Amino acid sequence: MSAKKIPVTPIFMDLPTVAQVVALSTATIERLERDGQFPKRRQLSGQRVGWLVREVQEWAESRPVSQLPPPPNTGAPKPRTGASA
Repeated sequence: MSAKKIPVTPIFMDLPTVAQVVALSTATIERLERDGQFPKRRQLSGQRVGWLVREVQEWAESRPVSQLPPPPNTGAPKPRTGASA
């Protein structure tokens, strides 16, 4: 009899994972957390903390839409230069 594999959805993320998921540095996440602009970490054990995936997702979804235009060269092919044959 083999053990059944049960899919598990993560509940918590550590700091490096949070940084990767939200595309910010760990220092920026820690600063935003200190300033009350990012979800607070949760105590998981004596020396272990983590962020609730749900809270990080809610924070990300609450971010405003950027008003910055894309750079002018986005997707534009570079012109070819050089001697013709």
